[in-house]
Amino acid sequence: MNSLDSYINNEIKPIKHTDSIAEAQDVFADFPYTHFPVTEDGIYIGCVSKEAIEFLNPDAIINDSRFHFERFFVRSTMIWLDVLEVFAKNEANLLPVLDEKNNYLGYYELEDVIRFLHETPFLKEEGGIIIVEKEVDKFSMSQVTQIIESNNAKILGLFISNIANNKVEITVKISQSGLNDIIQTFRRYEYEIISEHQEDSYLNSLKERSDYLDKYLNI
Repeated sequence: MNSLDSYINNEIKPIKHTDSIAEAQDVFADFPYTHFPVTEDGIYIGCVSKEAIEFLNPDAIINDSRFHFERFFVRSTMIWLDVLEVFAKNEANLLPVLDEKNNYLGYYELEDVIRFLHETPFLKEEGGIIIVEKEVDKFSMSQVTQIIESNNAKILGLFISNIANNKVEITVKISQSGLNDIIQTFRRYEYEIISEHQEDSYLNSLKERSDYLDKYLNI
């Protein structure tokens, strides 16, 4: 399931550009939103924020305060990762949804998108997570996939979780708990294992040798 179409909400009608500031303030008083969309003849013209509208003249008309509008929105065709990014960038818990002609379709609530995320295999299915790191110019997504699938595991989710200091960090969720063979294969391909795993026989061996050396030195 990649589409968020079923999560488009129309329960509350958008604020119209001819509505009063008082009417808009009532919306924020009744609902816990950080922002709310404003339309003109069914076309989205911006979002008014709870913070911006709080101290405006209640008798004024919304249209007189266009300079307070924020212009963020998402398209109905956007994937959920991009939608989450817009939520985060604008520190909002509501996003207007538009079609390709800028017609207002409704809005997404952050809580619904998080619920959608929890239904994806990456979070819903049982499995193990491995975080690996490698130089950017030596990293290959196809190689990561090959390493996992060559060890008879399936990928439930994969994404680049960080890029810094010319290194890329990849987070992978895998459909099995026995991760040791996969971990060792990653090491053979010169990937550094960032996450910790009880099944990591290589690290367990190093720890056993270190413990033995400590005991030897303390004799």
